[in-house]
Amino acid sequence: FRMYEKLAGMTGTAETEATEFHDIYRLAVQVIPTNQPCIRVDRNDSIFKTRNDKFGAVVKEIEEANKRGQPVLVGTVSVESSEKLSRMLRRTGIIHTVLNAKFHEQEADIVARAGQRGAVTIATNMAGRGTDIKLGEGVRAIGGLYVIGTERHESRRIDRQLRGRCSRQGDPGLTKFYLSLEDDLMRLFLQGNLASKLMEGSMQEGEELEHPWLNRSIESAQKKVEQQNYSIRKRLLQYDLSLIHISEPT
Repeated sequence: FRMYEKLAGMTGTAETEATEFHDIYRLAVQVIPTNQPCIRVDRNDSIFKTRNDKFGAVVKEIEEANKRGQPVLVGTVSVESSEKLSRMLRRTGIIHTVLNAKFHEQEADIVARAGQRGAVTIATNMAGRGTDIKLGEGVRAIGGLYVIGTERHESRRIDRQLRGRCSRQGDPGLTKFYLSLEDDLMRLFLQGNLASKLMEGSMQEGEELEHPWLNRSIESAQKKVEQQNYSIRKRLLQYDLSLIHISEPT
């Protein structure tokens, strides 16, 4: 991208990467206010000891939302997780759709139907997908689209992409992340955090932890991973520039 004289772009999640845009491309990030006020409700993360406990809680939450007719969009970090959750939902008899990049032709149609009453959609790394999720008849009255994340990503940007799938143009919406101490990010988080080590030792199977302080601690872990990944990319760029300099004719 540095080969171009002028650069510009638009995305809903550039704010967390503003430093990198400035350092690498000399681009400023400007946040534009939403057209309509965002009335989305972001619930605290729920943390469990094991992945099985976490997925069990997710299935239970989907069941409760499905009973009241609220559409649910579930974001997973891998195809394996989406298929595991799909098997669990089939055992409970909940009709759902899985979107994991295996059916490219039907993607837009699947996403477009995700806001209909009673719809349950499981998606891997859910971003924009080029399709807006419109709420079906009567869905606004029962809280709008419910977005559930089954794991935190290393990048806050990807989590925000998932959250941003609901509450478009002033629609109501609800989001919540479910985590376990066995998740990749949580294992990194546990390595250098005394409070989290104590949490790991005291938590019982099936026990649920939920607190705003935990949300902030997890975001702090994400920031550390983001900084490490940025350092890797910056070092690669410096190496690239040094090669360009060496290859230039004298």
